Amino acid sequence: MNQTASTFYLNESNFYSELYLDPFNKRIRVDDYRGNTKYLLIKVEELVKLHQVEKLIIKARSEDYFTFIEAGFLPEAMVDLYFLGSTAHFFSKFYSAERKRNDHWITEDGMIQNIYQLSPSIEKTVPPKEYELKKADEYCASELSSLYKQVFQIYPTPLHDPDYVKKTMKEGTIYYVFSHQGKIVSAASAEINLFYKNAELTDCATLTEHRKYGLMKIILQELERDLKNQGIFCAYSIARALSFGMNAVLFQLGYSYRGRFMNNCYIYDKLENMNMWVKDLANC
Repeated sequence: MNQTASTFYLNESNFYSELYLDPFNKRIRVDDYRGNTKYLLIKVEELVKLHQVEKLIIKARSEDYFTFIEAGFLPEAMVDLYFLGSTAHFFSKFYSAERKRNDHWITEDGMIQNIYQLSPSIEKTVPPKEYELKKADEYCASELSSLYKQVFQIYPTPLHDPDYVKKTMKEGTIYYVFSHQGKIVSAASAEINLFYKNAELTDCATLTEHRKYGLMKIILQELERDLKNQGIFCAYSIARALSFGMNAVLFQLGYSYRGRFMNNCYIYDKLENMNMWVKDLANC
């Protein structure tokens, strides 16, 4: 099977849908839909069989909540304000017993409980003056790819390829980075949905030796300011459920936990669960 992820559309007489086929992570995601959900599910499950995927994810509207429950889907997460102010419910269905099996769930539950015991605010940190914060451009693509190669053995999108990074920039994704002695050592991005006015803060990576200065918190706050300037107030981020540090950063920046995706994607070194965090930027 071709490992390249792609967006495509089903435009039938009684429904329309936008789908994301992700062979590397063995999943299909329905990013948008309208019309007859019964026929939509029939067609999408045909694609599940055709492409032999193990997980199907649907971003559902609140009014369709029970439709997907009755169709055998499980609610895994939600994002407040996702659809121009209305909540999106992320439903999933699994197509292999192995994909539904996980040994880390109880540990990750405990981690969320511990994170909510932390102080909900963060101390303002000022990194040493040799660290420079800036908005990245296409000339940074090779360095960004190099950073992601060093931090992640495996990543769910091909950020190891500079051409892919350039492609995301052309499509509207914004990146902020910290440089140290001329080299990028920390980065994160905001993938913007201009139609529904939301953004996913993602691609967070900092080299180990530079993690003591709170660089990621500063980058995320800079991304938030950029989004607010564009009139985008729904921000969300999906973090590795086993990463205490990244989940704690999001909590202390004012994000709220909104669920967990089981065996969602291949990241770091294996197939992992991912936590959903959301924030209404209009309130900060």
